[in-house]
Amino acid sequence: MAAATEQIRNKRKENQEMKMDAYGCIAWSGQEISRFELPWEGEAPAKDAIAVSGPTVESDKSRYLKETRGVAPGEVLDVKVEDGLLKIEVQPFNTRADYAITVAGQTYEKADITMHTRTMDDKFARIEEGRVMYRLYTPEAKGPRPMILFLHGGGNGGYEGERDNEKHIRTDYGPVNFAEDYPDLYVMAPMCVEARRDMRKMNMNRSFASSDMNNVPGYGWSRDYLGLVCDIIRRMVAEGKVDGKRIYVTGMSMGGAGTIRAMSVGSDLFAACVPVCPTMTPETFAILKTMNRPVWVTSAYIDHTLYRHKYLVDAVMNLRDIGNNNAHLTLFSPEDLEKYDVAITPDLPYPRLFSENHASWIPTYKNEYGIMSWLLNQTKED
Repeated sequence: MAAATEQIRNKRKENQEMKMDAYGCIAWSGQEISRFELPWEGEAPAKDAIAVSGPTVESDKSRYLKETRGVAPGEVLDVKVEDGLLKIEVQPFNTRADYAITVAGQTYEKADITMHTRTMDDKFARIEEGRVMYRLYTPEAKGPRPMILFLHGGGNGGYEGERDNEKHIRTDYGPVNFAEDYPDLYVMAPMCVEARRDMRKMNMNRSFASSDMNNVPGYGWSRDYLGLVCDIIRRMVAEGKVDGKRIYVTGMSMGGAGTIRAMSVGSDLFAACVPVCPTMTPETFAILKTMNRPVWVTSAYIDHTLYRHKYLVDAVMNLRDIGNNNAHLTLFSPEDLEKYDVAITPDLPYPRLFSENHASWIPTYKNEYGIMSWLLNQTKED
């Protein structure tokens, strides 16, 4: 035992100048770290000789650092040496966390670790056309292909002059996952310009009548910006790249409201839509309740915008009353969310519960109740 410990110490000295890399995956809270790699020679240290410190469930960022079914964020799951690298698999935790990792007595701080985010840069082209900045996944399949237009949520865009055309696919569960799950489709993910305002104040304790979220001209998913996005898609249809009968739009929160608005701006363009926990305003309510296209709205049983459900239910019921029989609404139950590790921390105070429940895009985009299968089976008839 003493000899083995001494061997590890010697290897630590040899490797202490080596640089560590962290690798991300995209999970429900956004970009999460799931693996560390370090150049290494010799045998792998035992799991108990490795520890990740910092990402704890008690953190005030616990929405992003939650315990998952009894396994704490950062807990070491597997250690092995492969191709000259020490590979350390951990329980994923959000990249926003402050953390350090200790390997056989050598500590590596977050600032010293190279982070490799999961953006599929090799498959998502970075494109800028006039005011529209977007990422585009192009399938290998030839001929006109269907398209998913994804509209990101609030806080994942960029301010005027500061957009990086990356944050929205690096942090949102959506575009990268769509490209992996549906590699035969185009996936278009534009980035909007956001107004500078406190998102927390926008969501809590605001009446429906006074809500102006996502309705600031020139910002967010405004009608003028969505019109430019739709023009790009129309051009791709004219060029024979995109199947004009199978174009779909979806998005969450602010992007859910944008999805509803897109069905008005591009009423001739989209075959169907899935607005996820959409921000409800007098404008989006008026559009949704008269929509004549297939629509499946999703949200959690309770959410951080407390009046959201009334207007979702009223709108979809009105659609059924006026003859849109392909209008659907799913309010995910606690049991539905638990299947995807959403809001499973026991005894959450209500503000935290409402916030975590907002992640109803996870069961939606994981095809719970066949929602995504339904979407991709819709065809525009006119």
